[in-house]
Amino acid sequence: MLNLDIRLTTTKEITMSIYNPQSSTAEQFISHSEIVATLDYAAAHRNDMALIGDILTKAAEGLGLTHREAAVLMECSDSDTTERIFAIARDIKQRIYGNRIVMFAPLYLSNHCINGCTYCPYHATNRTIARRKLSQEQIAAEVIALQDMGHKRLALEAGEHPKLAPIEYILDSIDTIYSIRHRNGAIRRVNVNIAATTVENYRRLRDAGIGTYILFEETYNREVYNRLHPSGPKSDWAYHTEAMDRAMEGGIDDVGIGALFGLADYRYDLIGLLLHAEHLEARFGVGPHTISVPRIRPADDIDLTKFPNAVTDELFRRIVAILRLAVPYTGMIISTRESAECRRQVLEVGVSQISGGSRTSVGGYAEQQQSEGSEQFDISDHRTLDQIVGWLLELGYIPSFCTACYREGRTGDRFMSLAKSGAIGNCCGPNALMTLQEYLCDYASESTLAAAKGVIAAEVAKIPSERARQITAERIERIVKGERDFRF
Repeated sequence: MLNLDIRLTTTKEITMSIYNPQSSTAEQFISHSEIVATLDYAAAHRNDMALIGDILTKAAEGLGLTHREAAVLMECSDSDTTERIFAIARDIKQRIYGNRIVMFAPLYLSNHCINGCTYCPYHATNRTIARRKLSQEQIAAEVIALQDMGHKRLALEAGEHPKLAPIEYILDSIDTIYSIRHRNGAIRRVNVNIAATTVENYRRLRDAGIGTYILFEETYNREVYNRLHPSGPKSDWAYHTEAMDRAMEGGIDDVGIGALFGLADYRYDLIGLLLHAEHLEARFGVGPHTISVPRIRPADDIDLTKFPNAVTDELFRRIVAILRLAVPYTGMIISTRESAECRRQVLEVGVSQISGGSRTSVGGYAEQQQSEGSEQFDISDHRTLDQIVGWLLELGYIPSFCTACYREGRTGDRFMSLAKSGAIGNCCGPNALMTLQEYLCDYASESTLAAAKGVIAAEVAKIPSERARQITAERIERIVKGERDFRF
């Protein structure tokens, strides 16, 4: 029997939710009735091994899956099928992404917020959290601290507050971040995770040179969403859900979606994520650049006992694997919310980007003591960036600090066409190796250098194009001699 959270909705909402993936109306492209019908379909076919075999064959060919096909796999409890799902997910990830893992860090600017989200400590009625907003001078200090770790890519974060953190503050902050050059450091890509806004403001963000615009739906279940967002601008489900449409209308090619697993039934949100991806593909010709898969975590003034839909590690791994089968060319992101062991497991079956050395407090990199009490959530992986880089190398991955695609205009449908053709391998592989060499020269510890010994030369030899292979080897020699910022 389905969880009541899935079924609850009004007659009016059901009438409005006629499914249309090309519609610009949230109630139609995230259709409650379609999600419920999909859940019923999955339950009815969970043991249809002929159908499941066909779905897995399609997935193995890298053709992606529809939301209904993915839902059937999610519902199937057959152990052999589960192992095939994981095996195919590993193969697809290796085929498309190789052993590259993109590194980033979040940068929290302000935790002032006017929303009432019941799962987030930033909520307006929280009187115990330490409220902070960074000045541009403090942001510069944060950026220097991040550059001294070795980071090149940031995800800018801020609570929603039109007076204390307006769009002008965000734009000024982006300018500050890009302007800092400290030793050999530079932030080459700023992704932005801020509240839903207008088409005009998205144009301003595009003109400021952002990479990906990221916004989590939190949960696609409108009934649960309304209950969890009782006040503030974010309480408008449709406006929030249609944000990616406005971002793309504003000229932002790369958008990143996500759901906070644990707020509602995981099956509903898995289907919602895929409906959202299918909608962007249907309406704009390109799906999301990334999908984030956070799980709810302990935080100030948040009682986790009020959220009974927690997702276990094994179930979480399955969700990641099925997403990899469904959207093979979409990057998947996991943060330091998760433990080192959990991150190891999901890296194998789908995740392609991880954060490292993260702080979720405002000012947490340069002013750790002053920033205490301002965290958005507790982190589980407390390792430094260098420890994570060394760990990835020991696991056989190539930590990548590459930001070239954005700076070379390989975004949106241009990126996807290169990824689907396989040609991206002659860009991403070499760029990963060159940025890793930069890191090793400028920031790596002795133990990380030991873990990297021989790795770059071995990986250069695997580059498919002879010309790209030769150029990469020459540029790596130049990096060792002090030059920086080469890219294909």
